Amino acid sequence: MTLGIIDDHIPGTVMLKKTMGNVTGLEFLNKIFYISNGIMLQQIREISGVDGSTLQNWVKRGWVGTTINKKYSKEQLARLLIINMLRDSMLLERIDYLMKYINGSFNNQADKIILESELYDYVCSIIDKVMNQDKTTNEQLRNYIRECTEDYVERISGAKKRLHSALEIIVITYYATIIQKHSESLFIRIQKGDFADDRLVQ
Repeated sequence: MTLGIIDDHIPGTVMLKKTMGNVTGLEFLNKIFYISNGIMLQQIREISGVDGSTLQNWVKRGWVGTTINKKYSKEQLARLLIINMLRDSMLLERIDYLMKYINGSFNNQADKIILESELYDYVCSIIDKVMNQDKTTNEQLRNYIRECTEDYVERISGAKKRLHSALEIIVITYYATIIQKHSESLFIRIQKGDFADDRLVQ
């Protein structure tokens, strides 16, 4: 599944892992919110690379809940980063369905099966495992998901099964985006005549 293609960015962001001390997931979120418990929309734009109008559209769709003094929480940022990971390879309607399948409405705590920051942490941990392998089969991916979520405690019956299904979709969709971007970069190299021979992958 991996094709040996590596992504050096923190998932859902335009930031390189090395610039943040090679941390991802919850460690990354904690660094962002170390000084403040909320960040502004402009900071989210800088972190995610998503333009303001797109972010405002996501807010209008009710994907990230209401802000406090126009500041976004750690959970809101985590949700936005997951959406950003999916949007290049998944229709917005499907992203909406998937996020509701996992946690329902952002503002309704009763139907949540996991905090968004914990979900993002699981996603990043699984992606790290996938990236560190030359090849990952579907069964290996499911094993990684089970390993990374071993500490998860169900809040409602059947939640872990839902979580595993959603994580598999998120990781595969994100990797599809990475492959797509890699393919686009190879095509640009062809256009510029950068290849020394006719082999696409060297």
